[in-house]
Amino acid sequence: MNATLTTAPGRQDHPPQQTLSHPVRRVGTLDRLALHLGVALIKWGRRPSATPTRERRANRFEQNLLRLERERDYERRYRLDVQSVR
Repeated sequence: MNATLTTAPGRQDHPPQQTLSHPVRRVGTLDRLALHLGVALIKWGRRPSATPTRERRANRFEQNLLRLERERDYERRYRLDVQSVR
């Protein structure tokens, strides 16, 4: 059962395919430099700013107000529960 069916060594395609060799396209030094510069500019533009914006400060202020309100509500309910037990 281990008979060789082809006479030529290697793989035989049916029907035979032409081998097309495409020239290798190299990236030039200037193109590579431009690519790295572009990626660096995109990263630099997306960095977080050191000073908070007005919107971020307002969000932080609103979150602190909500936290204080939740704490007051919790404390009010706790005091009512303690008084009702007595």
